[in-house]
Amino acid sequence: MRAESILPLGWCCTSLEKIASWGSGGTPSRNVARYFQGSIPWIKTGELENKFIREAEEHITEEALNNSSAKIFPKGSVGIAMYGATIGKLSIWGIDASTNQACAVGIPSKVINNEFLYYFLLAERQNLIKAGKGGAQPNLSQGVIKEWPISLPPLPEQHRIVAKIEELFSELDKGIENLKTARAQLKVYRQALLKHAFEGKLTAQWRAENQDKLETADALLKRIQQERAQRYQQQFADWENSKSPSAPSQALPLLQRGKTISAATSSSPPLKKGGRGDLKPKAPKSLPPLTAEELAELPELPEEWGWVRLDEVSEKITDGDHQAPPQTTEGIPFITISDIKNQRIDFSDTRYVSKSYFDGLSEMRKPVKDDILYTVTGSFGIPCLIDFERDFCFQRHIGLIRSCKSISNKFLFYVLSSRHVYGQAASVATGTAQKTVPLGGLRMFKIPLTSLEEQQQIASELEARLSEADQLELTITTSLQQAEALRQSILKKAFSGQLVPQDPHDEPASKLLARIKAEKMLHTHESKKPISRSKRNE
Repeated sequence: MRAESILPLGWCCTSLEKIASWGSGGTPSRNVARYFQGSIPWIKTGELENKFIREAEEHITEEALNNSSAKIFPKGSVGIAMYGATIGKLSIWGIDASTNQACAVGIPSKVINNEFLYYFLLAERQNLIKAGKGGAQPNLSQGVIKEWPISLPPLPEQHRIVAKIEELFSELDKGIENLKTARAQLKVYRQALLKHAFEGKLTAQWRAENQDKLETADALLKRIQQERAQRYQQQFADWENSKSPSAPSQALPLLQRGKTISAATSSSPPLKKGGRGDLKPKAPKSLPPLTAEELAELPELPEEWGWVRLDEVSEKITDGDHQAPPQTTEGIPFITISDIKNQRIDFSDTRYVSKSYFDGLSEMRKPVKDDILYTVTGSFGIPCLIDFERDFCFQRHIGLIRSCKSISNKFLFYVLSSRHVYGQAASVATGTAQKTVPLGGLRMFKIPLTSLEEQQQIASELEARLSEADQLELTITTSLQQAEALRQSILKKAFSGQLVPQDPHDEPASKLLARIKAEKMLHTHESKKPISRSKRNE
């Protein structure tokens, strides 16, 4: 509840129960299909989006009305959602309409302007939600709403306040619309910049100046294939040595982007299936070259560039552990899709697994700096570059891409951020309720390839330009937050008597309330008078 303060001239303190008649709706049985084939608008709380609601998604019959707690509320009533995901949403009835039981509806009396009531509830929305009972999901009740205090100004001042709010909100909404348009344009700019970069146009001048020093895509791909073959031969030899009776009992270190990973000691926990040293290394697969038909569907590239499949330039592409890991309150972070926000990992609310569980995972399921995560289920198609050193593991709904040493990880990250690649992800995603990009489809993504030097140049230019765009977006986001704060400031001033001046000639709200109350009591008294015999005989 709000603390009472000195009221402006002509204002009085009362409650929502005394200025409006409150009720709620109901839901006719869904088992009777004909109930929802009528003409009476039936509003659900999810539809309470705009200031006025003038149509309903569903309509019910008179029979449904008579066989449920649903009732019709007149045009001009004000509805507010009491619980669930929509709690606090509100609208003014622009039509006569019924509603469900999750909505409290107030029919304003003569002492209050319905738009004034709407804006008052809007100003108090967060306070009302906090006052709601319940744990994770608060529930408002009609009792809380009815008892809620309201400082009521004279009726003419209510009209002036509403007019001033409308004027200021209109200006504010125009500014917000412009900011949102600018944010949308930034999104278009980013994708246009990525498209420009990966068609070779961003570095055309740089390429012309460094033509004699650059390795062609064909030459680079052949070199990568040789490096992968040599790495496989070394891994196979290490694996054979590890199986030899004379070999040490501990696992041999694996090479990882030019780094070594410390071998597990004899005190390490037993390896899980698929753990370090458990599987025989697989030889790199030879992928079929892109066909003429496939190349014809792709954008044209500079002469020195070429199209390759993602798997051809990756050391490994895998996903997270397919077994549901036991959760702990501390230990090693276990990353899920919900922890990937704005192409970054948010460690603030992660789950955890034990150190022993982490130690038993395959090294390829332990991301290291320079790896790229890629969401493959649900909110698929989001890349995340690991540009830090920290132990963590991840769920099966996330893929991991470890690029070859001759591929710039930043270049590959930006490629995976492009609309061109997202379109491929969408085309291979399977499923209905939750789409999934299979690893086989991920490996076959078609990406542009150029020399390592040009990859690094592209990544550098993109980083600089996209950083400027990010700063501009941050400014826009801050401005939008300030606009919302200004909206709340306007409402606060409105309901403390500071938005418009008071007029001493206005009838005080207390007198209007008293008069309406007296009229109501007189009407009630008249309705209870016994009817005379002569009247009954007429």
